Amino acid sequence: MAASGCRGELSTVDPAGAVAREIAVLWWVLLGGATIIFLLMMLLLAFALLHRQRGGAASERVWLWGMGLAFPMVTLASLTVYGLVIGERILAREAEGVVTVQAEARQWVWSFGYSDAPGLQTMDVLHIPAGSPVDVQITSVDVVHSFWVPRLAGKLDAIPGHVNVLRLRADLPGDYAGQSAEFSGAGYREHVFILRAHDPAGWAAFLAEGRP
Repeated sequence: MAASGCRGELSTVDPAGAVAREIAVLWWVLLGGATIIFLLMMLLLAFALLHRQRGGAASERVWLWGMGLAFPMVTLASLTVYGLVIGERILAREAEGVVTVQAEARQWVWSFGYSDAPGLQTMDVLHIPAGSPVDVQITSVDVVHSFWVPRLAGKLDAIPGHVNVLRLRADLPGDYAGQSAEFSGAGYREHVFILRAHDPAGWAAFLAEGRP
């Protein structure tokens, strides 16, 4: 039952793109590290209580310093460094073949534009080419919203008067669920959209429909 939430259209641990995979791996590593620390702390507590009853104060101090302080500090430092490395990988940007699209949020609609087809606009459905890096230029016209496609990338705020850029990529063609992950008034839960990734022929056909 616990694993049933690991798959689905809004699952962050069922990735369908490179950035989402890095985030999912980071999540599993942090969960594993936290679990190991917790189990060892429970073991240490039981060991200390047992030795206190037997009068083993000297041995108890060794465990408290070694396992109670040194081990958690080393583990947490390692997890922090690993998290920073993953963050640098996510921020690393491919220089070629990047497609740029625009995402504009308002209560309660998403509108999307396409640099490869000026004038083309879609509502609540964002079209991208599968297998290519895509820069989503995100903004808002009213309040703060948040652009989030859990299976493809992390979330990024849509801020009035400011443009944030999110890099994502879908490995395979298909539809991916997206939503605003920021409370922005009554109705924000229905502020959703679909990201549709096309194969090369489908992407070319989509752009051709929007060109004069």
